Amino acid sequence: MYSEFFSILVLLLLVSLALLVLNAVAAGLLALLCKLAFWRCFRWGLLALAVPPLLLVYGILVERNLYRVNEVEIVSETLPAAFDGYTLVQLSDIHARSFRLRPKSMERAVARVNALQADLIVFTGDLVTIGPDELEPVRGALAGLHAPDGVLSVLGNHDYCPYLRVSDAPRLNREAMELVEKGERAMGWQLLLNENVKIARGSDTLAVLGVENISTSRSFPSTGDLARAMEGTRDCWRILLSHDPTHWEKEVVGKEDIPLTLSGHTHAAQVSFFGLWTPSSLLYPHNRGLYKEQGQYLYVNIGLGETIFPARIGAVPEITRITLRRPA
Repeated sequence: MYSEFFSILVLLLLVSLALLVLNAVAAGLLALLCKLAFWRCFRWGLLALAVPPLLLVYGILVERNLYRVNEVEIVSETLPAAFDGYTLVQLSDIHARSFRLRPKSMERAVARVNALQADLIVFTGDLVTIGPDELEPVRGALAGLHAPDGVLSVLGNHDYCPYLRVSDAPRLNREAMELVEKGERAMGWQLLLNENVKIARGSDTLAVLGVENISTSRSFPSTGDLARAMEGTRDCWRILLSHDPTHWEKEVVGKEDIPLTLSGHTHAAQVSFFGLWTPSSLLYPHNRGLYKEQGQYLYVNIGLGETIFPARIGAVPEITRITLRRPA
């Protein structure tokens, strides 16, 4: 706990020192080229360069503890009549390490989810950042998630524990990954490893497919098997849980009869400028929110936790409430 607090202080100090050096260099150049007073340039520069650290502090102390509920409607002509109005809540990218110093914040997030009274809760991967030990402070809160049709989950790239520093990485990382899987099941979640769950309403059936991580990037594991996850669901209306949105482009849209795919992974880079642009758009064409192509939907949830740095600036942690609808 104290080590993370110390890390945050060190980060703020390093950022401040770097900005001071940058300001001094810029003030010196202005003084030299424009024949202005160095200290006047330096003072004005301090005012300008104070903005990033203040935003970082705000993102650490305030914005990463705010939870925005985004309401989304998916309208499909093929949706079975019995599922018109069916609701599910999507969570993603908890990164439990993010909540070591603030377990109460996780409890508030869980309370927000339960208050939505959805039919189903789904989690689209990255429960941990480094390893399974992160789960202990939040295990009790996450076990409190409940919905009539349960909590379904899939693995994200971090859940394979590839960043765990151990002497015998292949063996122990596999053991760590299995502990993450065991932790999810112990919380009452149903982890889908290239599997599906069918939900019946009378004679109509909805199938939720869950694949292990599939990515177009070589930096992340791709062990998922969509064909296996689809087995026995030909006559069902399908929802796919797949952590990385690049999987939708690679294997789903225009190729398989899957009306709705739910993903996470991008975090919107934890930074968004007035909700109009995020650096994650440079890497992911589908990086946040709802997309529709060829009659198929993709929703990318920007997650609850953090990995890049311990803050969110303009990219508030997201809880998504999705309502399925037939056309009016």
